[in-house]
Amino acid sequence: APVAPSPLVPAWTLPLQAAPVPEGGRGRRGGGRAMSLREPSPGGAVEAGEDAAAALAEPDGPDRCLSLLPWDRFSAWLHCVCVVGFDLELGQAVEVIYPPHSKLTDKEKTNICYLSLPDSNSGCLGDTQFCFRFRRSPGRKVSLCCFLDQLDRDLPVYLKKDPAYYYGYVYFRQVRDKSLKRGYFQKSLVLISRLPYVHLFRTMLKQIAPEYFEKSEAFLEAVCSDVDHWPPPIPGKILHLPIMGIIMKLRIPTYRDKPGTTPILQNMHQADAQISVALPTVHEVDLFRCFCPVFFHLQMLWELVLLGEPLVVMAPSPSESSETVLALVSCISPLKYCSDFRPYFTIHDSEFKEYTTRTQAPPSVILGVTNPFFAKTLQHWPHIIRIGDIKLPGEVPKQAKVKKLKNLKTLDSKPGVYTSYKPYLNKDEEIVKQLQKGVQQKRPTEAQSVILRRYFLELTESFIIPLERYVASLMPLQKCVSPWKSPPQLRQFSQDDFMKTLEKAGPQLTSGLKGDWIGLYRHFLRSPNFDGWFRNRQKEMTQKLEALHLEALCNENLVFWSQKHTEVETVDLVLKLKNKLLQADREQLPVKTDTLKKLQTHINDIILALPDDLQDILLKTGT
Repeated sequence: APVAPSPLVPAWTLPLQAAPVPEGGRGRRGGGRAMSLREPSPGGAVEAGEDAAAALAEPDGPDRCLSLLPWDRFSAWLHCVCVVGFDLELGQAVEVIYPPHSKLTDKEKTNICYLSLPDSNSGCLGDTQFCFRFRRSPGRKVSLCCFLDQLDRDLPVYLKKDPAYYYGYVYFRQVRDKSLKRGYFQKSLVLISRLPYVHLFRTMLKQIAPEYFEKSEAFLEAVCSDVDHWPPPIPGKILHLPIMGIIMKLRIPTYRDKPGTTPILQNMHQADAQISVALPTVHEVDLFRCFCPVFFHLQMLWELVLLGEPLVVMAPSPSESSETVLALVSCISPLKYCSDFRPYFTIHDSEFKEYTTRTQAPPSVILGVTNPFFAKTLQHWPHIIRIGDIKLPGEVPKQAKVKKLKNLKTLDSKPGVYTSYKPYLNKDEEIVKQLQKGVQQKRPTEAQSVILRRYFLELTESFIIPLERYVASLMPLQKCVSPWKSPPQLRQFSQDDFMKTLEKAGPQLTSGLKGDWIGLYRHFLRSPNFDGWFRNRQKEMTQKLEALHLEALCNENLVFWSQKHTEVETVDLVLKLKNKLLQADREQLPVKTDTLKKLQTHINDIILALPDDLQDILLKTGT
């Protein structure tokens, strides 16, 4: 099979290199070429996931009572909805958790309390939206976990859920109210979810929060009931999500999508007078708006995020801090940012001491903060971005230099990037000119964001393609897969061997940028982002080898083999084959359903050829 490119790599970038084949060595399996790293073939696990999805999609179907518990459909999207208020005596407090059975530990509730209300320095009057991210308490099971994992498999790597974290999506209202002791009404409606769908939940809160503040708890119950009737979050399908008289129309990306493309969904008015709002994206933020304050340092910031460097974003409000952190994390897409990131971080956060200690080097993390206290606490951090109020420029921004860290004394310091970091790559003046021209011509911010996103995508792909190509060469040839031996191992990653490939097949093939690419790669290979990326590729390739091993077993006449061997050897083979089937299901191997059925038939045929007493034992034995 030819090498199939990873979803990170355009199809034209990986040459099909045929390995030399010994004469007579090309059997019915075609032996000589490097094997496919990824085939979007319908696996048994995927089909099982679609069956579960079908059950979820039909709320009144015959299998509803068998396959689903109450609130399972809600749990596929949200963990719970919270209302956080400010009490003069108690301080921040979670006033409502819905559905009432939702479980949150005391530590999680405390984090939600402090992260859901802007600190007093922000002065957010009126309505404010932002998001935060916090650690889940370990050891809790999730309803529908297996089904959600199957859906997760079809997502691009940067949208996969991280089981260790929750997102909190906040709609905060602060208005004057003379009837209250404090003189202000301060309350947040918060959606807690494992899904990183920022734009979806932001849109949803815009629809429901203003009405909730008027109508209170009965309205919240109706909202949650609507969510419990949503179809499951299946990647690749156009979904219609009704919420309080409005239908949100959206599509969740899949790993098969070409990076950088978004299918356009049309707004439409339905016959039953329900308004349909088409979401162009479920997860993207307004990149151009977020990067405006640091316009001239785009490429340097891309390098810092790629290398997993400790970064702090100091902003006047949680809205600006959270959007900027999310923009930074997304700028290396379709690579996944593998370190921790906190769109909004406070001094009350449970990881505050861990992340601000001076006894060790700052961790690989991106923090968004608003409290002036952090200007002192995080003075020792190597890279600090100071953001002013985010406003789209009406005129062309003026050139700004990188500022020295010693000049950052308080949060009142001038906006800019404070670091002593020297970029590996030469500055790309072209993208700056293109965006400046857009400002002059009053180009819409959406169009500016598309240009910026494409620039980051091409930069990331140029960087990662040589790595993808080298890792593809670590895959054993298909002819090395024998049904009678364990699957072959991947060859070890060698930094020296990889560096040698860069001379002829480096980023210069797809990027005109000059600079110290070799130094950038050396630094990247020590980063958490490389570790996460390589582990993911290793897992995919190992699973592919296991799947090919299963196919090789299916193509053998196993009954004929068993007739030539002892009963003990035959029983051993049956148990091993059963374990293979369990592994295919447990690890969701990319195996066709027909292959699994064929293997099950082989097992049954072998068992039926054995004496009756052994048949009884083996038919009852799961493993």
